[in-house]
Amino acid sequence: MDDEPPTPPDLPAEFVTALNGYTPEKLQAIAHYTEALAEYKTREARLEEKRDDDDIDRQSDDVPDDVPTKATITIKEINDNRYYYWQWREGESVKSKYKGPVNPDE
Repeated sequence: MDDEPPTPPDLPAEFVTALNGYTPEKLQAIAHYTEALAEYKTREARLEEKRDDDDIDRQSDDVPDDVPTKATITIKEINDNRYYYWQWREGESVKSKYKGPVNPDE
């Protein structure tokens, strides 16, 4: 552990001053909240992106034999690469099958 305080990110000075005045417990709560907020906003951005990508041509002869016709195409990001997956629900679980890269050149 460093003996020096961490360098704050690019925030308004009043935020940094306020954070420096909080207890460790309060800072942990803020950290938890900001992580949850970042995940929420990332998920919302992906949903919006998915809505934008819903114009993907999905003809029934395009669906593999082992994928139900009710399946939809979703995009997953793995190691900064984006891939199409068929996705559908079976009972309480969601099943996925790889379709291909979003950018065929990858």
